[in-house]
Amino acid sequence: MRVAMLAPIAWSTPPAAYGPWEQVTSHLTEGLVQRGIDVTLFATGSSRTAGKLVATVPAGYAEREGQDPKVLEYLHIGQVMQAAADFDIVHNQFDFMPLGYSPLISPPMVTTVHGFSSEHIVPVYQKYNDTTDYVSISNANRDERLDYIATVYNGVDTRQFTFRDRPGHYLLYFGRIHPEKGTAEAIAIARRARMPLWIAGLIQDHRYFDERVAPHIDDESVRYLGNVGPADRDRILGGAHALLHPISFDEPFGLSVAESMVTGTPVIAFDRGSMPELIDHGRTGYLTDSVEEAADLVGCITDLDRFFVAEVARDRFSVEVMVDNYIDVYQTILARA
Repeated sequence: MRVAMLAPIAWSTPPAAYGPWEQVTSHLTEGLVQRGIDVTLFATGSSRTAGKLVATVPAGYAEREGQDPKVLEYLHIGQVMQAAADFDIVHNQFDFMPLGYSPLISPPMVTTVHGFSSEHIVPVYQKYNDTTDYVSISNANRDERLDYIATVYNGVDTRQFTFRDRPGHYLLYFGRIHPEKGTAEAIAIARRARMPLWIAGLIQDHRYFDERVAPHIDDESVRYLGNVGPADRDRILGGAHALLHPISFDEPFGLSVAESMVTGTPVIAFDRGSMPELIDHGRTGYLTDSVEEAADLVGCITDLDRFFVAEVARDRFSVEVMVDNYIDVYQTILARA
C-alpha cells in the first residue's frame, strides 16, 4: 500500500511545540511506516519522518515571517496532486482546500476532518461528499450533512509521556491562549480553589492575553511557562494536580486532554464538544458547566486513581490504536475501489 500523506504547513511535521494537526499527522505517518506501509509525507522542508519526505515548501508560514500562506498552500497542494497517480490512496490532513481535486485524481482520497473553522466551509465538504471519504476525530464533531466512513480518535505517542502517581501542588492550563479555550476561567478556578496555576501554550490572541491573563501573572499564584516543547510538556502535565480545560466552544477533540490523562493527571473540563468522549466523569476526570463547580471539584481529584486514568487513556488514545483504525479505513476504501 502506497500512501500520500498531505500534511498541514503552518508548522513542521512534527512541530517543535504547538501544531496539533501536524503532531497527529506525524504520529500517524510514523506509525504506518513502522507497520511496513510505504508512506510519503508531503510537508515542510523542516519536517522529519522515517518515511519519504517531499518538501513542498522550505518552512511553515507560522514559523518563518514574510511568507504568504495562500501561495504556499497552493504550491503545496498542487505538488501533491501532481504526484497522486503514484499512490494507492491520498490522505488529506489539510482541511477543505484539497477536496476539489478528489474527482480529478485516480487514487481515492480520505480526509480527516480536524474541525470546522467556519460554518462557511461546510458547503465545500458537502459538494465533495461523494468523491472523498470523511473521518471524524470525535462523534461530537460530526456534521449531519456529511457522510463519514469512521470516527478515529487522535493518537498520543505514549512513549513521550511518563506516568506519575505523585503530582505536584499546582493546577495546569495547557493550550492556546484564546478566549474560547478558557485561560481566564482557569485562573478564576485556581483562585477559588486556592491552588497555584501554571499556564503553558501559544499566545494566539495577544489582546486577550494582555488584558485577561498577564495582569494575574505573578510567578507565584499564576505562572506563564511559554509555548513549551515535548520534554517540558511531559513534565508539567504529569506533575499537575489536575488539568483545567474550561472551554467555551464545542472542541473537536482536545489533544492536551488525552496527553494529560496518559500521564495519569485527571482533567476538569467544561462539558462541551468531545469532552464526554474523552473524559469518563467521576473516573478519569470531571465534567462541569461552571467555574464555581470546577473549583469545588479540584478537591475531589484525589478520589481518582491516577493509574486507572493513565490505563484508560493508553487503551483509548494511543498511536497504535489510531494506526489500527486508519489501516482499517484504508483497506475498506481500497476494497471498495
